[in-house]
Amino acid sequence: MTRTTDGGAIVIGVDPVRNWHLALAWAADEAHLRGADLHLVVAVPPHHDAEHLDGTPRHLAQRQAGTEVLRTALAWAQARQPGVKAASVLFDGFPAGVLSGLSYEAGMVVLGSRHLSRTEEFLSAGSLVVPVTAKARCPVVVVGDAEHVTQETPYLTVGVDGSESSRAALAWAFEEADLRRCALRAIAVWQPPVFSLHGGDALFHAERRLLSEATAGWSQKYPDVRLTHEVLTGSPVETLAEAAEHALAVVVGRRGGGGYSGMRVGSVVHGLLHRAHCPVITVPVV
Repeated sequence: MTRTTDGGAIVIGVDPVRNWHLALAWAADEAHLRGADLHLVVAVPPHHDAEHLDGTPRHLAQRQAGTEVLRTALAWAQARQPGVKAASVLFDGFPAGVLSGLSYEAGMVVLGSRHLSRTEEFLSAGSLVVPVTAKARCPVVVVGDAEHVTQETPYLTVGVDGSESSRAALAWAFEEADLRRCALRAIAVWQPPVFSLHGGDALFHAERRLLSEATAGWSQKYPDVRLTHEVLTGSPVETLAEAAEHALAVVVGRRGGGGYSGMRVGSVVHGLLHRAHCPVITVPVV
């Protein structure tokens, strides 16, 4: 079912040197669901030698490669979702900065995962996932390299901890589940304290109350979304990743502020970007 929303275009960063099909399929399908435009973007970073800026053979070759991949990707997207209005743009600039800037007007930014190690993540100029996720003003979807296949009833997973950021994630997750006509699994993760003056059972029940309060009222707004909620015990990253093992995506709020990009996304989001097999959707508080 296609539904028009008030958000902006779905923007996808197309990587000219890696497989872009899965991320573009996700973006095109999402544009169809939301009745949104689809914008395909390639950003070519500047290169310079001792005498020239942005006119080196390498830079020109990258622009040509970007133009060609955009032409191919645009045709592929239009064949997949003929009813979606799609366009492509080639930018000069560092990809992370370009996509972060576009996020101010976009409804969503979609990226493919390069599955960099943590060291490569900070040293690679081509790493987009963490910096864009940290700075974007709209939800960012990171789609892995393996297509999601499940025999279970389709569902989304959303992490809930009572914070403002998780409330934003919950609101977005309900909207997305309603668009996709799928179930929604709300998960709170409880880590038993090593030392506590209060009984563990009392703290666990308090976590359950928090989850119930956070999800209260949403089912009335989205009566077609089948909601389940549960408190699980363990590490937040590992527990959420396992709970979303067969999900269409896992939705989390963006926490953290200041510092380098890894700090700005928050430890749970940062961990899920490395650990989760399904797409990871990070929702900022705006």
